[in-house]
Amino acid sequence: MSRINAAVIRVAPAQQTGKCWAALLLVSVLVSVFWSQSVQARGLPDFTELVEENSSAVVNISTTSEPTSEGSRFQGLPFDERQLEQLPPFLQDFFSGPQSPFGESPRQLQPQRSMGSGFIVSTDGYVLTNNHVVEGADEVIVRLNDRREFQATIVGTDPRSDMAVLKIENAEDLPVVKVGSSRDLRVGEWVFAIGSPFGFDYTVTAGIVSALGRSLPSENYVPFIQTDVAINPGNSGGPLFNLDGDVVGINSQIYTRSGGFMGVSFAIPIDDAMNVFKQLRDKGSVARGWLGVLIQEVNRDLAESFGLKRPRGALIAEVMQGSPAQQGGLQSGDIVLEYNSDPVRLSSDLPPLVGRTPVGESARLTVLRGGREVSLDVTIGRLPEDGEAESAPEVGDSGAPPQDSLGLAVEPLTSDMASAAGVQGGVLVTRTGPGPAAEAGIRPQDIITEINRDQVRSVEDFRKATGKLPSNRAVSVRIVRQGRAIYLVMKP
Repeated sequence: MSRINAAVIRVAPAQQTGKCWAALLLVSVLVSVFWSQSVQARGLPDFTELVEENSSAVVNISTTSEPTSEGSRFQGLPFDERQLEQLPPFLQDFFSGPQSPFGESPRQLQPQRSMGSGFIVSTDGYVLTNNHVVEGADEVIVRLNDRREFQATIVGTDPRSDMAVLKIENAEDLPVVKVGSSRDLRVGEWVFAIGSPFGFDYTVTAGIVSALGRSLPSENYVPFIQTDVAINPGNSGGPLFNLDGDVVGINSQIYTRSGGFMGVSFAIPIDDAMNVFKQLRDKGSVARGWLGVLIQEVNRDLAESFGLKRPRGALIAEVMQGSPAQQGGLQSGDIVLEYNSDPVRLSSDLPPLVGRTPVGESARLTVLRGGREVSLDVTIGRLPEDGEAESAPEVGDSGAPPQDSLGLAVEPLTSDMASAAGVQGGVLVTRTGPGPAAEAGIRPQDIITEINRDQVRSVEDFRKATGKLPSNRAVSVRIVRQGRAIYLVMKP
């Protein structure tokens, strides 16, 4: 009995241990499955169905530009190509051969071809792409995923937003994308692109939204979506999708030092793109809102000099004559804090807000003026085609040495100088030396029109303003340099 009991005692723990291990194994498998599903659901989406549903409405765009005779070998010569063929062979080689000193011959010039992407937004054949994809093209071919090809016409282009609208005719059963809203985008959410990088059709790349509302130097009126989706030459004009399969942007530009993708790409928000599309489709051109001001960023020192607790807003450096801003009561030195209740955090926030405002509508601006907030209603005008400010002519140097503690010398501004610079008054900086003025960036030939919010119309005004400057505190100085007004910060 004792041996049997002992055997039973020994076997029972072994059976229980086996059951425990089996239970632990089952739990481990279940945890692994649920964990992998959770990770996939939260961070690693499956794009297969989204790609299958949307790739048919993405198109490949190829363009051909015919060569021109500009800069050819025949410019300045007393004969054309037909006459060239009548010359002896050795003269033909001299004027059109590879070693000719007269440039390229038209018969040697080849058509220029380029490639990009686009997508169909309507069943009647409207296609969106980038302006730089079709710019200067004589022929545009649109190829669909089912290998159908159509010759497209350019309905209209908008270089300011890098947008182009194409139209294909006599096409049936065209697939279209589902247009979403870029306003709903959030930094960190997944997005993916379909396009033809380097001619590899229907390439899919994915990433996340890296930032919103990016302003690029060449595109002031587009608040770009920044992503880390791999975009390369040939992707331009293609759609950027969210995980609902909605188009939220048009892939347009990349930041690169190598010519290829480096982790930073930019897309036109689809809300802005559809506004441009409708105007190009209906009117053939784009009308943008215009305020008529020159603005600059508010840095820490400028914020201190204007009484702001932190840098924010868009500082108005100049109000153009006869502009909507002037008629609405805006002044140089105002800092725009809000536009139609939308906060203006950076100066780059203001142009897109103004640009998308319909021409003729009134906008409510909240500005900081003299240390307090003021609300103004401004009727928005139409952005001129050429808004470049005229450059002020060069003026002479008096040769006088710096005469005050700021380290600069000034002289009265003549009426001709004031008229040429577009100012009502001011003083001309003739020379700078070591001191606060030079440290602030003030240069000879600058015109000072304001110091610490005091108007400077004459040398006497300049002396009064500088005589009461506080010490060891940043003060603003408004100058006009080559026709452009900017604010600088000086610390006496």
